[in-house]
Amino acid sequence: MVVLTGPVARDEVAGHCDDLHGLLEVTGLGIVVVDVAGLGPPGLWAVELLARLELTARRAGARIRLRNADPALRALLDLVGLRFQLERQAEQGEPAGGVEEAVQTADPAL
Repeated sequence: MVVLTGPVARDEVAGHCDDLHGLLEVTGLGIVVVDVAGLGPPGLWAVELLARLELTARRAGARIRLRNADPALRALLDLVGLRFQLERQAEQGEPAGGVEEAVQTADPAL
């Protein structure tokens, strides 16, 4: 997982892309989860960073999936036409992702 904090200056974007490329070369991952909770208020700098990270991942045969993307960031990405996979967050009262509730087949129907 990659954790981003921001805002990220334009001259730092290439370094983040190089780090991601190195991670993908070493691990061979197909999907890299990128936690964007620490980016702060979204702006065009965040759009550029995420677009370049996705391009870096695609060139390596992978994709990125955003974790903890706030509604303002999702709206900004939609506005500029960028679509990212989003890691589903459990709603209140739902089990965490990957947890399935057991069903008792011997229970009588109600």
